[in-house]
Amino acid sequence: MTVMRKGCVYGAPCWVGLMARDLGTATGFYGPLFGWRFEPGPERWGPYLRVYSGGWEVAGIGEVAKRWELPVTWTTYFGTDDANATAAAIRERGGTVAVGPLEFDAGRLALASDPAGASFGIWEGRASSRTREWPIASPVWIELRTRDAFESALFYGQVFGWDQEDPKRYEVRYEHDRVVLRVDGHSVAALSGGGTEAAMDPRVRPRWHVYFSVADVDATVEKAVKLGGEVTGEPQDSAYGRVAGLRDVEGGLFSVISQHH
Repeated sequence: MTVMRKGCVYGAPCWVGLMARDLGTATGFYGPLFGWRFEPGPERWGPYLRVYSGGWEVAGIGEVAKRWELPVTWTTYFGTDDANATAAAIRERGGTVAVGPLEFDAGRLALASDPAGASFGIWEGRASSRTREWPIASPVWIELRTRDAFESALFYGQVFGWDQEDPKRYEVRYEHDRVVLRVDGHSVAALSGGGTEAAMDPRVRPRWHVYFSVADVDATVEKAVKLGGEVTGEPQDSAYGRVAGLRDVEGGLFSVISQHH
């Protein structure tokens, strides 16, 4: 799999954000781990930092888990041209809109969950028609593990109009035991089965997994442990590259991947 290229394209994953309890704790972990730098962002809903890898803004970290009594988690946001219409479509198809849509940083966002309970966000902002190669330490792969990949693909496809968008840009295919969304010829998200809603372990319950690119998965895992993180999935080779699962010091789950070229 090549490095994923994506802009903020309607109907596709366009952003990831961490809901942290303490910004200092989060930056003390992720800064050394990924070489990220941080700049203050809009604080309308609480302290917020823009995350940069090299010269690219790659994510956001907000101190909102404490404010909204939410678990620490990485949230995947899908682009939309109408947050209100998308929120209505989520509800109509059995999902839940927990927060918003709210005005935020020259756009509007909402937090929602699908019928199986996996959380995600929607973002209404400026569209991008361009694709680019993201730098190291940026989110390059998003994967939903859920009870029924095809049922979930139908939900997201209807909410975001995957079948109604330009067929030359959007393609949904089945490969490597996953339903894969491709935009502009590049894989941007996958949906796979195996999630169990009643599981005590949050790794097993339906959720979107965010993968950050790294040069060396094994070395990153070793560094994460030294910084106080935990390994939730030992490094292993996959169809998309070498991967590992990690938990940050506040309990936020994420994955790292060193992709095949």
